[in-house]
Amino acid sequence: MALLDRTPARTAPTAHPAARPIGVGLALAALATVVWSGSFVTSRALHDSVPPIQHAFWRWIIAIAAVAPFAVRQTWRQRALLRAHLKYLLVAALLGVTVYNTLVNQAGMTTTAGNMGMIMAASPVLMALYERLGGARLGARRVTGMFVACAGVLLLVSKGSLAMDFAVGDLWVIAGAVSFGSYSALLKRRPAEIGGLPFLFSTFVLGALMLLPVFLVDFAVEGGFEPTPGTVSPLLYVGVVSSAVAFFAWNKAISIIGAARAGVVYYLQPVCVALLSFALLGEAMGWLQVLCMGLILGGVVLGAARTK
Repeated sequence: MALLDRTPARTAPTAHPAARPIGVGLALAALATVVWSGSFVTSRALHDSVPPIQHAFWRWIIAIAAVAPFAVRQTWRQRALLRAHLKYLLVAALLGVTVYNTLVNQAGMTTTAGNMGMIMAASPVLMALYERLGGARLGARRVTGMFVACAGVLLLVSKGSLAMDFAVGDLWVIAGAVSFGSYSALLKRRPAEIGGLPFLFSTFVLGALMLLPVFLVDFAVEGGFEPTPGTVSPLLYVGVVSSAVAFFAWNKAISIIGAARAGVVYYLQPVCVALLSFALLGEAMGWLQVLCMGLILGGVVLGAARTK
């Protein structure tokens, strides 16, 4: 009788076993995307007060300081493992830390925050391509959602015209999108035995070290910048929130749901950037932007859904 009394609790309807991990992965990808949207606004806001390379360098110094209390002990324990995979860590650090954000900061000198966010939304296409080349099956629904969202991005960038009018900064962002897409695809090959925090901390340190010689040259030529609340506060945001928090969330999301599905969520970035740049920087927003946001959101919902 006692066994029968316990049976309903064991056989009660439960959620699909894959639903919860996928939901967590999507939430983490969305968190990183929203946070990174703010970094495009800060890149644009600091374009005339902090040189791009110095912006990138101090971002990672702050990120290292933010992560160190939580990661140093684990990183030291895994030091032999990290040395064994040093080549992988160097490539990941180069793409995701040294190159990507430096290119985005450089882009902020000559293009709008809205354009940066919209063009960066091309990187999920590269993520999906890498995943497909790796043998993964994307599924018709996810591919359709990706193309719907991509159509919204292209329409937004072209302003409804077939003629694409790119600024020099837009070309820097395109290069940044390639770097970030490659970094995201590379995360899927991260050795499982390397913990999330040791991986994050080691790539931050390696990326900053590779950026150091360029920073020193830039500092000698450009000089420093004045540390005021208007420069320090944005640097703290990109260092702590947009680097330490967002990169950890993004890396974890890819480990759960893969780069292709996380990449579909990343299409939300131009929507977030457009809203933030409109609210904080006064960049224009009209009916076309609203229409494109609808396309992007619809594509994200379609492409990020769980498939059987």
